[in-house]
Amino acid sequence: MNPFSRRAFLRTAAALPLVAHAQSVPKIRIGQIGTAHAHAGGKMDTMRKSADFEVVGVVASAAARRTAAENSTTYAGLPWMTEEQLLATPGLQAVAVETEVKDLLATAARCIAAGKHIHLDKPAGESLPAFKRLLDDATARKLTVQMGYMFRYNPAFELLFQLHRDGALGEVFEIDTVMSKLIDAGGRKALLPYRGGAMFELGCHVIDAVVTILGRPQKVTPHNRSVAGDGFPDNQLAVLEYPKATVTVRSALTEVDGGSRRQFVVCGTRGTFDIRPLEAAAARLALDAPRGEWKRGYQDVKFPKTGGRYDGDFADFAKVIRGEKTFAFTPAHDLAVQETVLLASGQPIV
Repeated sequence: MNPFSRRAFLRTAAALPLVAHAQSVPKIRIGQIGTAHAHAGGKMDTMRKSADFEVVGVVASAAARRTAAENSTTYAGLPWMTEEQLLATPGLQAVAVETEVKDLLATAARCIAAGKHIHLDKPAGESLPAFKRLLDDATARKLTVQMGYMFRYNPAFELLFQLHRDGALGEVFEIDTVMSKLIDAGGRKALLPYRGGAMFELGCHVIDAVVTILGRPQKVTPHNRSVAGDGFPDNQLAVLEYPKATVTVRSALTEVDGGSRRQFVVCGTRGTFDIRPLEAAAARLALDAPRGEWKRGYQDVKFPKTGGRYDGDFADFAKVIRGEKTFAFTPAHDLAVQETVLLASGQPIV
């Protein structure tokens, strides 16, 4: 594909998540452990509609959660199992780990020990050494750990990553990003056990994209505030420093209609890419000179409607499991992201 071809990129971005596997191959047998994560239902909906996967069962951590899930269309008709039963299911190749954050790493470690590829939701727990052990074990067993950062397959971010790889933006010197929302009392109560606050819960998604572009930062300085006054960091800013670039990441849980103002702006010596909002993606691109089908100066970039938020994740996961491609997000990348997330949210990394 011409690296600067707008039409070719948009055609590819629109089509890939929606196309069923071309060859007649068996579906990948997958299960889900946990229904408590905020993304659990969306991941299950995606797996159930996918042409690549067969959902063999689901595990709930508590009876009350199972009852609530059984009453939803998302989980209707699925076999309910213990974790031991799921991991012993004949032909099981992969597990989506969708527990509460505090249980993610321990659950994922058991899945890896059982020889299963995992889709692990975010963030990767609160212990960097425990996450490193998980990644090392998976690498030794030749298993894939796919983190659930939701912008990796967003068409605007995919185009941004490609423009950066191809040098269209020049040398990146600045990234400014905001990832906020407004939560109610119930949502706040659920997050109180996690010391990292808004940055840990939400900011991790955009930090993953920052590290994709610039790699591991040299220095991370968190600025944590509590709007509610209870000490819980619900209003946070992190400054990431690189040899020639600075990055600001803002994340708050107190912003009215915060989802509509989420943004990711990358400035380079040859161009700027401004994604705003992040979903449904819209962007503006400015270039210092025409490149391919892109003109000089600012222009709006429109993206075709794609499938669900997680379609791209699981389409890619299937290709990796089948050996059709090498996973683009390495263990080293995921470890650098997790270290940055912990530092940005003011947590220790030991």
